[in-house]
Amino acid sequence: MSDDGGVKRKISAASARAHTRKNDPKPILSPGTIKNILLVLLVGCLALAYRAIQPPPPNFCGSPGGPPITAPRIKLSDGRHLAYKEHGVPKEKANYKFIYVHGFDSYRIHAVVASELSQEIIESLGIYIVSFDRPGYGESDPNLKRTVKSMALDIEELADRLGLGEKFYVIGFSMGGQVIWSCLQYIPHRLAGATLLAPVINYWWSGLPSELVKQAYRLQPQPDQWALRVAHYAPWLTHWWNTQKWFPGSSVIAHNPENLSHQDKEIMAMILFSRKDNRAPARQQGEFESLHRDMIVGFGKWELCPTNITNPFPNNEGTVHLWQGDEDRLVPEILQRYIAQQLPWVNYHAIPGAGHMFPYVTGMSDKIIKAQLSIES
Repeated sequence: MSDDGGVKRKISAASARAHTRKNDPKPILSPGTIKNILLVLLVGCLALAYRAIQPPPPNFCGSPGGPPITAPRIKLSDGRHLAYKEHGVPKEKANYKFIYVHGFDSYRIHAVVASELSQEIIESLGIYIVSFDRPGYGESDPNLKRTVKSMALDIEELADRLGLGEKFYVIGFSMGGQVIWSCLQYIPHRLAGATLLAPVINYWWSGLPSELVKQAYRLQPQPDQWALRVAHYAPWLTHWWNTQKWFPGSSVIAHNPENLSHQDKEIMAMILFSRKDNRAPARQQGEFESLHRDMIVGFGKWELCPTNITNPFPNNEGTVHLWQGDEDRLVPEILQRYIAQQLPWVNYHAIPGAGHMFPYVTGMSDKIIKAQLSIES
């Protein structure tokens, strides 16, 4: 009997175990099921990540829902089209024929040397200039297989389709200036002369000294250092890197004014005031095949280095000129000067106090053309 008059019952060990088993919750999912769920989640995450890094297809000009074709275009041998714009005197009457290569995030309309060249120089010297949309920009079809060499071959074919003759001059600004190195390497036999205006430098070119490269690379803003690393080491991530919102992408794509020198800011204010800077058509077929493809090719693995290019004019039948502002915040002058020093056949023009946009300075286009044609000012 218990102290309060109740009956005290003894519970056996077997009964206690049976009672405990009845209260234990049974597992809802077996280990095998959990493993399968985790596998499905992993595959799903990978699929989402893959979709996130895939660029959208280009919005081809002339396609249903795509931008209209408004410019004259030539058809290349591989079926692509290049849109172009002619400047100066008619090519049939021209004494000198130039092909102008535009820079990053721009298109055929932004042919600074053509637009800023004085009418007096155009008419007195008989200057013809054709600018064109590089692949993926403006109204030129994207080239999904674009390489350093393919750009030079596009320029050669453009010249042939337009009937510019056996030889012609090339001028390139910024990223377009970088293209001129490929012309000097792959089509030197077609060139009468070449001008590079603040050509963009690939920090991974094999002929550049590592310590100098490190010094120049550190001058770039942190977001651009990372954006260039991605373009070089993981090109398949370039689109995602520059469109995600978690951290800053390329400040050049964002047109960050901190990338501009004092002179550049004054020039840009003038351009915006005159409404000459309509860049929207440059990206109309999609940012990947224009801006991002530019980064992938321009900062990717090159099969050549400018410092190893041989003199394209061994008999002085033409000249090569490289112009660079010493206050350029986009293209390091210290590397540009080093490249020029390794190539004694390049005429290097250092411009004190000038930034990246120096070709827009009044009178500069006249100087550039006169220098290329060896005409005294």
